[in-house]
Amino acid sequence: MPLIRSILHLLWMVLTVIPWAIAVVIAAPFLNSTRIYWMCAGWLRAAVRGGTVILGIQNRVTGMENLPTGKNSAAVLLVKHQSTWETFSMVALMPRPLAYVFKKELLYVPFFGWAMARMDMIHIDRSQRTQAFSKVVEQGKRLMGQGTWVIMFPEGTRIPRGQKGTYKSGGTRLAIEAGVPVIPIAVTSAKCWPRKAFIKTPGVVDFSIGKPISSVGRKPDELMREVENWIEAEMHRLDPDAYAGTGGEAAKSLAQKA
Repeated sequence: MPLIRSILHLLWMVLTVIPWAIAVVIAAPFLNSTRIYWMCAGWLRAAVRGGTVILGIQNRVTGMENLPTGKNSAAVLLVKHQSTWETFSMVALMPRPLAYVFKKELLYVPFFGWAMARMDMIHIDRSQRTQAFSKVVEQGKRLMGQGTWVIMFPEGTRIPRGQKGTYKSGGTRLAIEAGVPVIPIAVTSAKCWPRKAFIKTPGVVDFSIGKPISSVGRKPDELMREVENWIEAEMHRLDPDAYAGTGGEAAKSLAQKA
């Protein structure tokens, strides 16, 4: 049954993204960036709803009260990355437009990438590290000045369940440059949608949103360590089975630091 469900969900995404992307490309010259965003967000919501109905994946969110509430209150969201599910779900769950920082190669993906190219986001060339970060800061400041939240995955890539990647300080550097807080978010998506797996399984994915952490007067690496400690301690709490046998003392230490 999980195999059949996974095939049906893939078909659902393919069959819906083609007309949606075509509509976005046609409508883009006549719409402002905010309306284009919500138009694209409509398809991502449909993909997540399809995941709920077809795959049986339910999202459970805690900590929504920790998100900024002011119309132009900006923040950098730093999210645990385990699968494609949170990439789609964050747009479906968040009440404000998000700007992802992503590699420009995604713009060439048929239909999906063509629609993304019409959105006001931050696509970078990873081969040009210095120029890429300058672009992140420049565009990030502009977008956050409009009330958009910038979202980044500090580990840089999808991490297998129960494991921890290397947390890079790009997100905290941006927050410090822009003078905005960072918000850590733990996600247990790999319980249902494992990294690089075709077959998905029913279950509950937790999204735990931490309290904003001020970037004022902080150093990027030191601030990122605080983010890392909170996220990883929260991952141990939310998904203890994934970390069984990996060292309870390590988990306890992370919890004490968070």
